Amino acid sequence: MTKKKTNSESDESIPTFSEESGSLGTIRINHSVVAGIVRLATQSVKGVINVGGAGVVEGLTDFFAKKESERGVSVSENEDGTYKIEVRVVLRFGVDLAKTGGMIQEAIRDQILSMTGNHASVIDVVIDDIKQESLDRDDEEDPWSGQDSE
Repeated sequence: MTKKKTNSESDESIPTFSEESGSLGTIRINHSVVAGIVRLATQSVKGVINVGGAGVVEGLTDFFAKKESERGVSVSENEDGTYKIEVRVVLRFGVDLAKTGGMIQEAIRDQILSMTGNHASVIDVVIDDIKQESLDRDDEEDPWSGQDSE
């Protein structure tokens, strides 16, 4: 019995990360923060027009029920502490949908890991719609560029 006590005493004297964080308290990241990370990472991918479903009913439900950072994003945590993420997007017409979806998954994975130190076990990308970028944006920018050149 004396040897067991000695072994457990020596184990307790070796500081580990979990012991140190336990003595200071816990750090919990709200799912709405993770959803915000997902949303911003998704918007950074070329070809993404909007994060959130294109459906009217779903859009209204999300608008009134959720914070802006959570719209079009669902985050849950698995028993092992990893995240399960679903993001709904509208992509630009003409992009390679599968390739863009893969880039969205990679951007989310990388940002979640770098900002939270946690892994995402599942990242589902749902492409709800495709849209052509409006010509109105170009029309609005042309008059400004024309004034600068005069």
